[in-house]
Amino acid sequence: RRQAIEYSTSSSDEEFESKYSLTHKAKRAIRKRRKLEKETKQLIKQEELKRLHKAQAVQRQLEELEERQRALEIFGVELERELRGEADSGTKDENQMLHEWFELVMEKNKLMRYESELLIIAQELELEDHQSRLEQKLREKMAIDGKSKGTVCSSPQGQTTF
Repeated sequence: RRQAIEYSTSSSDEEFESKYSLTHKAKRAIRKRRKLEKETKQLIKQEELKRLHKAQAVQRQLEELEERQRALEIFGVELERELRGEADSGTKDENQMLHEWFELVMEKNKLMRYESELLIIAQELELEDHQSRLEQKLREKMAIDGKSKGTVCSSPQGQTTF
């Protein structure tokens, strides 16, 4: 009888330690998961800030580009008038004016290519931002599904799933 009492006491101590160990592990796992979630949110914020800064830089460059294109347009209109003989060309000869005209056209084409590149970069940033938002929604949905699946369920085959 004494052995039975000692056995039942040691058995209940082991169960208590086992339950304590499980709850301690569960708490540790929860803390670890929360820490990971916090780090992930910080990384997401940093990426958003990088994209925002890059988008602002692209916007500034586009505005500067637009100003340069306007200035070239004004200069081009004047040069065109001089070539047609509608404006006073001063001491410039026709060859010099044609040379300036072709340089102007080349500069304008270069600016247009640069503008296209900036617009592509802006579009990439928009797509990256959209992807980030979709990934965040997916993580939220997976977290919700994970919490609802945290309960023990029995499958139709009689297997227990978590």
